[in-house]
Amino acid sequence: MNTIATLHVGEKGIISEESLDNIPLKLLEMGCLPGTEVELLQVAPLKDPMYICVNGSHLAIRKETACQIIISKLN
Repeated sequence: MNTIATLHVGEKGIISEESLDNIPLKLLEMGCLPGTEVELLQVAPLKDPMYICVNGSHLAIRKETACQIIISKLN
Protein backbone atom coordinates (compact mmCIF):
# COMPACT_ATOMS: atom_id res chain seq x y z
CA MET A 1 0.00 0.00 0.00
CA ASN A 2 1.44 3.37 -1.04
CA THR A 3 1.05 6.44 1.12
CA ILE A 4 2.43 9.96 0.93
CA ALA A 5 5.11 8.82 3.37
CA THR A 6 6.39 6.25 0.82
CA LEU A 7 7.02 8.87 -1.87
CA HIS A 8 10.55 10.00 -2.68
CA VAL A 9 11.35 13.67 -3.26
CA GLY A 10 10.00 14.68 -6.68
CA GLU A 11 7.53 11.78 -6.97
CA LYS A 12 3.82 12.34 -7.48
CA GLY A 13 0.70 10.42 -6.62
CA ILE A 14 -3.08 10.69 -6.63
CA ILE A 15 -4.91 10.68 -3.29
CA SER A 16 -7.16 7.61 -3.03
CA GLU A 17 -10.84 7.53 -2.03
CA GLU A 18 -9.91 4.92 0.59
CA SER A 19 -8.06 7.49 2.68
CA LEU A 20 -10.95 9.99 2.92
CA ASP A 21 -11.76 9.00 6.52
CA ASN A 22 -8.10 9.31 7.56
CA ILE A 23 -7.44 12.81 6.20
CA PRO A 24 -7.79 15.50 8.88
CA LEU A 25 -10.48 18.11 8.20
CA LYS A 26 -7.86 20.87 8.08
CA LEU A 27 -6.08 19.16 5.16
CA LEU A 28 -9.38 18.49 3.37
CA GLU A 29 -10.16 22.21 3.59
CA MET A 30 -6.73 22.98 2.09
CA GLY A 31 -7.38 20.79 -0.95
CA CYS A 32 -6.10 17.33 0.02
CA LEU A 33 -9.13 15.65 -1.51
CA PRO A 34 -9.41 12.21 -3.15
CA GLY A 35 -8.46 12.40 -6.83
CA THR A 36 -6.04 15.28 -6.25
CA GLU A 37 -2.41 15.06 -7.34
CA VAL A 38 0.19 15.41 -4.59
CA GLU A 39 3.95 15.84 -4.99
CA LEU A 40 6.60 15.39 -2.30
CA LEU A 41 8.84 18.45 -2.41
CA GLN A 42 11.07 18.08 0.64
CA VAL A 43 11.60 16.07 3.80
CA ALA A 44 13.02 17.57 6.99
CA PRO A 45 16.38 16.19 8.22
CA LEU A 46 14.72 14.00 10.88
CA LYS A 47 12.08 12.79 8.35
CA ASP A 48 9.33 14.86 9.97
CA PRO A 49 7.59 17.03 8.74
CA MET A 50 7.16 16.37 5.02
CA TYR A 51 6.69 19.25 2.59
CA ILE A 52 4.12 18.56 -0.18
CA CYS A 53 2.47 20.40 -3.06
CA VAL A 54 -1.29 20.00 -3.52
CA ASN A 55 -3.18 22.11 -6.10
CA GLY A 56 -0.30 24.58 -6.23
CA SER A 57 -0.30 25.03 -2.44
CA HIS A 58 2.74 24.02 -0.44
CA LEU A 59 1.90 22.28 2.84
CA ALA A 60 3.96 20.81 5.66
CA ILE A 61 2.42 17.68 7.17
CA ARG A 62 3.58 15.34 9.90
CA LYS A 63 4.87 11.94 8.85
CA GLU A 64 2.22 10.33 11.06
CA THR A 65 -0.48 11.98 8.92
CA ALA A 66 1.35 11.21 5.66
CA CYS A 67 1.36 7.51 6.60
CA GLN A 68 -2.45 7.51 6.73
CA ILE A 69 -3.10 9.11 3.31
CA ILE A 70 -3.24 6.34 0.69
CA ILE A 71 -2.17 7.24 -2.84
CA SER A 72 -1.59 5.65 -6.22
CA LYS A 73 1.84 6.58 -7.54
CA LEU A 74 2.27 8.28 -10.91
CA ASN A 75 5.14 7.29 -13.21
